[in-house]
Amino acid sequence: MPRVLSLATLYPNAHLPRFGTFVARQMEALAARGDWEVTVINPIGVPPFATGRYRALAASAVDGVEGGVTVLRPRFTLIPRLGGPLNPWLIARKVLPLARGLHAERSFDLVDAQFFYPDGPAAARIATALGLPLSIKARGADISHWGQRVSSRRQMVAAGQRATGLLAVSEALTRDMTAIGLPGDKITVHYTGLDRTQFHPRDRDVMRAELAQRFGIRLAQGESLIASVGALIPRKGQALLIRLVAGLPGSHLVLVGEGPDRAMLEGEVMRLGLAARVHFLGNIDHAALPVVLAASDVMALNSASEGLANAWVESLACGTPVVISDVGGARELLRSEMAGRVVPYDPGHDPAAFYKAIRDVLAARYAPEQVAANVAQFSWEANAAALASYYQHLIA
Repeated sequence: MPRVLSLATLYPNAHLPRFGTFVARQMEALAARGDWEVTVINPIGVPPFATGRYRALAASAVDGVEGGVTVLRPRFTLIPRLGGPLNPWLIARKVLPLARGLHAERSFDLVDAQFFYPDGPAAARIATALGLPLSIKARGADISHWGQRVSSRRQMVAAGQRATGLLAVSEALTRDMTAIGLPGDKITVHYTGLDRTQFHPRDRDVMRAELAQRFGIRLAQGESLIASVGALIPRKGQALLIRLVAGLPGSHLVLVGEGPDRAMLEGEVMRLGLAARVHFLGNIDHAALPVVLAASDVMALNSASEGLANAWVESLACGTPVVISDVGGARELLRSEMAGRVVPYDPGHDPAAFYKAIRDVLAARYAPEQVAANVAQFSWEANAAALASYYQHLIA
């Protein structure tokens, strides 16, 4: 059985159980096939003096077998706010001795990186040292953010040239990758997966009753619910949705996610007098997310950049249409009006275009089963099968 050594800074741990869950599900689905043995190294960055939130993060650097995947979590030295250009080197310095030891015990066939930066340049150093082929996956923010910085872009391009193959989560992302100098002839599109046991259409009234029980969100008859799933960070654009709700009486907004923008967004809610209609849930258990999505009439995101967001796919699978900005793979996914609407991204957060799109979707009242049909091709099994085939091609 061939063996892959995957480097993943995006991966759940005890302190951040929702961080990179889509990477974990992908690697678990690959391991479950039985034709690849999967080892993940999830390096945990901790400053020299681990205080505050870093203390809990340091305590989460625990190895184990999780979902059929061997997960190793070495700690590397992190320099907060200043270490971005150095992180690939710091990670490789810590991980390479571990990788050498594992490879000497039982050889790997492939080195893999699950995020283009800092994982990609670090994995390139490791693959070169071990004399193995290399795969690097791009997911969106790694290209749109790190790809625009001179120091990180230089490292990414060098890693891409070293790589045997590259993955992108959408066709649109391949264009962004080549635009920063990555070799287009190496790129394969690899769409995300989906847990169909959790994400599927459910009775909306039943889900709203469960939403009230779990989270205390109670909707009156005829009120609409807009969900937004994403980290509370500037590029996700939740401020626009808050302003939209202010002009949409009888509507509620539920924000799933956590991040540095929360205080600012809560201040905007208070300023507009929307405390009774805008609900912050923070990071919720992934098993609770289908309840929120299936209870909602629409899921909306005014993202400045995306690859192909898992939240888009999961919402559609629950039968809830989406209204999203025209970024990344939005138009690859929304090929039917029953999936929702694609709206030009508005950096000024003017809700007018989103307002019209959401009103149109609310008025259309698409049947959940028709909405879900738009993502019938997505599953973790299909994702893993495509990944196994791609890996096999790299080592052939």
